[in-house]
Amino acid sequence: MAKLPPKPEPYILWYVLAFMIGLLMIQDLWQGERDVREIPYSEFQQLLADGTIANVVVGPQRIRGEFKSDQDGVTGFTTVPVPADVRADLEQAGVEYRAVQDRTWLTDILSWLLPTALIVGVWLFVMRRVANRMQGGGMGGFMQVGKSRAKVYVETDTKVGFDDVAGVDEAKEELQEIIEFLRDPKRYGALGAHMPKGVLLVGPPGTGKTLLARAVAGEAAVPFFSISGSEFVEMFVGVGAARVRDLFEQARQKAPAIIFIDELDALGRARGAFNPGGGHDEREQTLNQLLVELDGFDTSEGLVLLAATNRPEILDPALLRAGRFDRQVLVDRPDKRGRVQILRVHAKKVTLDPSIELEQIAALTTGFTGADLANLVNEAALLATRRAGQTVTMDDFTQAIERIVAGLEKKNRILNQRERNIVAHHEMGHALMALMLPGVDPVHKVSIIPRGIGALGYTLQRPTEDRFLMTREELENKIAVLLGGRAAEKLIFDHLSTGAADDLAKATDIARSMVTRYGMDEDLGYVIYGNDRSALMGQFAPVGERAFSEQSAEAIDAAVRRIIHDVFSRVYAALSDNRAILEEGAGELLAHETLEEDDLERLARHLALAWNAGAEEASYGKKAFTDVG
Repeated sequence: MAKLPPKPEPYILWYVLAFMIGLLMIQDLWQGERDVREIPYSEFQQLLADGTIANVVVGPQRIRGEFKSDQDGVTGFTTVPVPADVRADLEQAGVEYRAVQDRTWLTDILSWLLPTALIVGVWLFVMRRVANRMQGGGMGGFMQVGKSRAKVYVETDTKVGFDDVAGVDEAKEELQEIIEFLRDPKRYGALGAHMPKGVLLVGPPGTGKTLLARAVAGEAAVPFFSISGSEFVEMFVGVGAARVRDLFEQARQKAPAIIFIDELDALGRARGAFNPGGGHDEREQTLNQLLVELDGFDTSEGLVLLAATNRPEILDPALLRAGRFDRQVLVDRPDKRGRVQILRVHAKKVTLDPSIELEQIAALTTGFTGADLANLVNEAALLATRRAGQTVTMDDFTQAIERIVAGLEKKNRILNQRERNIVAHHEMGHALMALMLPGVDPVHKVSIIPRGIGALGYTLQRPTEDRFLMTREELENKIAVLLGGRAAEKLIFDHLSTGAADDLAKATDIARSMVTRYGMDEDLGYVIYGNDRSALMGQFAPVGERAFSEQSAEAIDAAVRRIIHDVFSRVYAALSDNRAILEEGAGELLAHETLEEDDLERLARHLALAWNAGAEEASYGKKAFTDVG
């Protein structure tokens, strides 16, 4: 968006006037100096004797006078007197003589001007350095520390509109009313209705909250004041409050307008819970001023406050009550249809192969945000450029997804044979459990090529659909897939390695959520033991405060251990029943380093044949393989 041109400051006129007056004074002084000639004192004596001098003004160091008539266009003179004793000797010798003033008006001025200028210069230098460190804006920022540093945009040349925002159709519908109000504020006041003072955009990072706010300003064609919540808070008490006041004052002058505060949680954290030492700190004073401004402005002026945060649970309840942020708009991760729309927006910037189907890419990117999808398209284009391709192919997108999900391939990280053997059985344990269990995301690829920071191998699963609800059995199946690697190592090598650290962390998180958040433990009952809270629903509890006893904490720990132990036992039994297939798959993985979907389907057929042959089924039961070959 183009920035609004700054208005001329009133005091600039005074600067121009002072400059003109000074210029006239200098011109008059210069013209006066042209009409006066400095003469030697000996010539003054001669002119005095000749009677050509009209009048004389004798000063302590200089004699000034005027001629009776013009002397070659000169009407006056000036000279410096010579002492009488010296003058007598010089006149007797018949030489021209003159005196020189040791001090002139210029030296007198410089004698006090230069020290003053030096002191002022040093002071300005020091203040500028302090201002650069504290404000980042030079002397202007230091002297105007209470001024708002919001970036002001205008709609004139903007390219950002609702067409550039995809995958958040519900949020755009909510904000469409705001746009209509900004275009025609009087229409909504005709029946006594008023628009919400504040609209809070809530959602995970990267879902497009900031882009959506700018699109609203672009669609409404009104000035857009954009500032981050952290820019209000400074080390000086009162600065943040002054900036809030100045921001709203600027917006009122340009109304109708939009004020957008990004990362509102940096400014609007709950008071008390985040200040253990008590007191009235700078952040609280800034928040109080924001609350006052929200109460003070009239929506009929055409002023709307937009804010964005990905941590609504830590916001102060006073900020979210009715009359301040009246409306909360959820900007969530896009579903499959939304991901297709987002991919279409970003795919316009790259040259895609005609055979690519965006629906297939959307199916591979469950859980990706808009920012993730933009990064995915860029990574795929970079891979195509690196291989000197003419278009971006599906293989480029597949490699880009693996790079984003699993990390960069580490070709220089060479494992010894024993480590490769352990990693192969570990990853195959994950893959076999995913093939056995119902309702689990199918495996897309298994590899023992190291990737990322600490991953020695990876098992890439591809969700077939967006899931919004999961049962206890499905959560236990997710834990089973995570524990498949540890169980395979225990079964084949009868030892434990550090390779399962990340798997155990994820499995423990799921089990703890089952106990504390979802009430899935019969002994502990249908009670929530976590300290989660939803500020949007009006609930508030200090973060970090535990709302259960030590006995409950011990019972929670025991329930988590029990879930992990029971699932691990069943996973170990299932892999024991299919040990031959586990070792066969690990052998193929060692030989090829990577197994694709076709190779995994062959293993699935082996599992189906083993069960059909009457092999003892694992405690999870037989999985239907009607969809396999």
